[in-house]
Amino acid sequence: MKEKSILIFTCLLLFSITGRSQESSDKKSMEIYGFVMTDAGYNVNQIHPDWYDVVRVTKLPSYDGEYGTDGNTYFSVRQTRLGFKNYFDTPLGELKTIFEFELFGTGVDEGQTTFRLRHAYGELGHFGVGQYWSPFMDIDVFPNSLEYWGPTGMVFFRNIQVRWMPIMGDTRLTFALERPGASADQGIYSNRIELQGVKARFPLPDLSGEYRYAGKFGYVELAGMVRYITWEDNQPDAFDLSDKVIGWGLNLSSNINFGKSLIGRFQAVYGQGIQNYMNDSPADIGIKNNFSNPAKPVLGVPLPIIAFVAFFDKQWNEKFSSSAGYSYQDIANSDGQSISAFNNAHYALGNLLYYPAENVMCGIELQYGTRENYADDYKTDIFKVQFSFRYKFNHTFYKK
Repeated sequence: MKEKSILIFTCLLLFSITGRSQESSDKKSMEIYGFVMTDAGYNVNQIHPDWYDVVRVTKLPSYDGEYGTDGNTYFSVRQTRLGFKNYFDTPLGELKTIFEFELFGTGVDEGQTTFRLRHAYGELGHFGVGQYWSPFMDIDVFPNSLEYWGPTGMVFFRNIQVRWMPIMGDTRLTFALERPGASADQGIYSNRIELQGVKARFPLPDLSGEYRYAGKFGYVELAGMVRYITWEDNQPDAFDLSDKVIGWGLNLSSNINFGKSLIGRFQAVYGQGIQNYMNDSPADIGIKNNFSNPAKPVLGVPLPIIAFVAFFDKQWNEKFSSSAGYSYQDIANSDGQSISAFNNAHYALGNLLYYPAENVMCGIELQYGTRENYADDYKTDIFKVQFSFRYKFNHTFYKK
């Protein structure tokens, strides 16, 4: 409660010290923006209770009844968002900063309605530093949906980075060094004491880049990622499980304008050991049997992944719009993983949104997802209907 009170006070202080907007000037000094959003719906099936208001296929049950009984009503305001953009003149040009957060708890705050940082980033000229969209992802692929989490097969990751943008604008070229990190699935050996001393190490940052070519048709973008993942065996026994791998990925994406009111959003990605850059994927590293070598009976391997996204956004008129589409991902599991490990998933939705007044939206959406296990033939799905109400706000202050 103390942190929330401080945040509210800070927001009020910003309003008071910035002064009234100077509409006669087009030189911005600050933007305050965001929206209040309420979701309500019914889940015909079941999902992990911390993820009740989204469709995360990795959080669907891996066996019958894992998360209780089917059929639950939910209400949520966790999509609510607040952000600040500031613009400062410097001898090196204009400095732009963004500080943005929402109420959707993850990590240690899973399942909570609490403040969560989205962006904390600054940009000066051709350089940017802070937490922002990874160049390996393309945020413009995200559909105009009510469901918060988004397509399972989409690359989606905000990361701390240092980026260089030699070409800026609609057509752009970006390179970045990003905070490294990966997750491992020790599979059927997860409880073996021999693995307890194995710890990950990341001596180098992840390297990512993107090139986007834009035109009247829309744009096409190719992004790439390469990463160096190591782990060290600190357990004093007869085994040496230390090793290193290279993770890499390619992401081809596009927005295509099919006329003035229909946009197609597409993406295809392939790689190995890049799962933590995906929107909703399991571990980057899996266990592979290597019994021919007594000193190294198991190996860590980067898990291959292939994924697709295809959505269409249609603006029917000034009052109504729709989005519909499909996404898929498939993991090539290693033979040391559990038979109930995540293997593949499908994701689809369709909606009708209504805009009764400026900055006001309400709508209904049908959502569907599936999850299939690695080797036990278990498959489950989820079907939800969701109603959402959103009220946007934005105010710009101008320099005197």
